Amino acid sequence: MSVATYLVVASISYLLGSIPFGYVLVRLFRKEDIRSKGSGNIGATNVVRSGAKGLGALTFLLDALKGYIAVIAAGWVLNLHMVEQVPLQNAMALAALAAIAGHMFPVWLGFKGGKGVATAFGVFVAVAWLAAVGALGMFIVILVLSRYVSLASILAAASFPVFAFLAPHFPYSASMIVVILIVPAIVIVKHHQNIDRLLHGTEYRFDKAKAKAA
Repeated sequence: MSVATYLVVASISYLLGSIPFGYVLVRLFRKEDIRSKGSGNIGATNVVRSGAKGLGALTFLLDALKGYIAVIAAGWVLNLHMVEQVPLQNAMALAALAAIAGHMFPVWLGFKGGKGVATAFGVFVAVAWLAAVGALGMFIVILVLSRYVSLASILAAASFPVFAFLAPHFPYSASMIVVILIVPAIVIVKHHQNIDRLLHGTEYRFDKAKAKAA
């Protein structure tokens, strides 16, 4: 196994993941710093909460795409003749973790980024798309019932490993199993403030966010 190959995969994936689309879109189209709005987060939910629903949807799409492309690009790197071949799932697993790290700790914003929900979803689609669809279904159901985006995100992340191991899939390597278990855990931990507000009944509801934006 080539250390250089892993470094290339990790570097490309981190840089892709670190592109702060929420920050860039709001700065470009609204001339505002999204970090000064709402929760201060650069993710899609806070962009929507700031009153830019279209930009919020685009932020989610682009953040998910960067996670997906980072994992898929790991395979492209392995096909280049300039690098030594390494196990595909190992490279994909590393790419997934690096992309998530890039989103959560982007070098461009002083290593202060988002919670990784959309980027994790993109990673999930690349790793196990059926399980990702199941997790998305969980997110929608919980959001409709509770109106809490954070709760929906937490439960969707927690459900992904369950769907990943129950749905038909190719044999997972040890490194891929680590990603399937660790990425949802990281996303949940990043929601620790939301969890505290949920427990104290002070969390933002999606309908209240819309009313405030209106």
